[in-house]
Parts: sequence; C-alpha cells; structure tokens
Amino acid sequence: MKKIIKESLKQLVADRYLLIVISLMLILSVVAAIVIGLSIHSSELQLVSHYSAFGITHLYRDQWFYLSVFVVFEIVVAILHSIISVKLLIAKGRSLAVLFAWSGVGVVLLGWITAVAVLNVWTPL
Repeated sequence: MKKIIKESLKQLVADRYLLIVISLMLILSVVAAIVIGLSIHSSELQLVSHYSAFGITHLYRDQWFYLSVFVVFEIVVAILHSIISVKLLIAKGRSLAVLFAWSGVGVVLLGWITAVAVLNVWTPL
C-alpha cells in the first residue's frame, strides 16, 4: 500500500500542471468551507433545503444545521476528485486526469455558489 501511494505521489509531482490544478481545487474547497462555515449561525428560521419536481407547492424545509452539509460537501468532493485524478493519471493518462481535476474545480465552485445562494435566501444581507 505504501509503495502504491509513494509511486502515485511521484507521478503527481512529475506532472506539475495536474499538481497545480489539484492544489487549486483543494485550496478553493478549504476556503469555500471556511467562508460557508463562518456564515452559518443558529436561527429558529427554517430554510428551503430540498426542491421537488412538483412545483413551488412541494418545498421541503429544514433547520439551520442543514447548511453544514455544504461544508462537508466541499471538502469531500475535493479529496475524492484529487484521488480519482491521480488514479486516472496512472491508468488512463494525463489528459483525462487533467479534465477530471478541472471538473472537480467546477463542482467546488458550483457548490460554493449554491451555498451562497441558499445563505442569501435564508439571511438576506
């Protein structure tokens, strides 16, 4: 197991562009998690947490601690995309690994935008 991890890290360090993209994704997710985490505060107001396909009359509401899921989501997505990108680098080559890493950056950004939108609806500035 140690040998596999060591070899994976060597290949990642050898490909500096992929290393930079993965580092960007990890830094972006940590910053997003900190910003979202500091924006959450306890409240008796319920927020819209889940939407259904049946229109406005079917909104589901949840308590404020539902927003902590966004913090966990940002970190988990970045870690999993990083691991899968390194695996793709080893198995399929550089181009697919870079594409997957950039898609991870996109998912982190979309999660951050969604969390900010929910926070703005819940506690407008």
